[in-house]
Amino acid sequence: MADFSGKFEDVAVLAADDIWTVATEFDGRGKAHLLHYDGKSWRQEPFPEALGESLYAPRLEEVGEGEIWLRPQNDGNGTDENWARWDGTRWSAVPNPPPGKVVDFEAIAPDDVWTLVGGQSAQHWDGDRWSVTRLPIAAGDLAVAGPNDVWAVGSRDTGPGTESGSDERYSQPASAHWDGAAWKPVDTPQARFDDPVPPEPGAGLLHVFAFAGDGVRAYGSNSFNHGEVDNEPADEFIQLRWDGSRWAEQPPAPGGCDRRTPLGRDDNGLFLDGNWYLTDDGRCVKIGRHRLPTSTGARKTSNQSLWLKEIHRVPGTDAWVGAGQVEVNQSGAPFSAPVIVRLRRGAA
Repeated sequence: MADFSGKFEDVAVLAADDIWTVATEFDGRGKAHLLHYDGKSWRQEPFPEALGESLYAPRLEEVGEGEIWLRPQNDGNGTDENWARWDGTRWSAVPNPPPGKVVDFEAIAPDDVWTLVGGQSAQHWDGDRWSVTRLPIAAGDLAVAGPNDVWAVGSRDTGPGTESGSDERYSQPASAHWDGAAWKPVDTPQARFDDPVPPEPGAGLLHVFAFAGDGVRAYGSNSFNHGEVDNEPADEFIQLRWDGSRWAEQPPAPGGCDRRTPLGRDDNGLFLDGNWYLTDDGRCVKIGRHRLPTSTGARKTSNQSLWLKEIHRVPGTDAWVGAGQVEVNQSGAPFSAPVIVRLRRGAA
């Protein structure tokens, strides 16, 4: 746990003795911190000089084995021209960082990197240069399943299912696939409310994941502008899985695992947001956690909630590391504690 109120935004795990994390301190200015674990202790480090100005806490991107890229985060008026690279020994400048405002970053190796820019363009780094391709959909997320096997998901405002019966368009879930030669749109199940359709409806895919040995999964929602009509329908949770030839709609997960998106996958199931685990045989398990000690200022009567932003497997092991925050709600002195957690197998 860090010694300030805030949250960990990201974590990158190269080895059990080489873990980096970025935090935001809630000091009124959103001060960013960089911390490193060397196998013995955590130590706060200065941000590398190679990193350009970052209005918000920068992001850590694992680029293959043994390398991390640190990318700045700015608003629409900032620039993301200067990135830094950790090679396991020292920080240096990324020689040719991706141009534009990067929305999503996915990498297999230092010479096989994909980025999403502005929702309509994808960029690929082959070790020598960046190439730009136009996406056939409005995308919000990428996933790399393997070389020449890349997925983009988002929405579309034209084509079947986008008519709403008024002047408004009913956006629909959309996906596209890169096969090494071109991006091609992929038929994606539509999502519509029954009549009467609520006001300003819209459906789309928000996340796509390609976990090793698990195939490709996509998640999204079908929603509308709430508060304008009586007897509103509930928002719909969309979950799809690619079966090798088409998207198949998935049944709701049991118990507390329903309507949750994955953070990672091990050999037996999916780690889901909210500290849940869904086994491959369909069991839903709540992952327990320890409470903060009273020495942190958290009272015994406080309500504490753990929220993880990222989890990563320690390479070559069955160990997992997560980064996020514990929100402590108590009268008079609530606070948020940045925390790094480790998964303990078989714990009660």
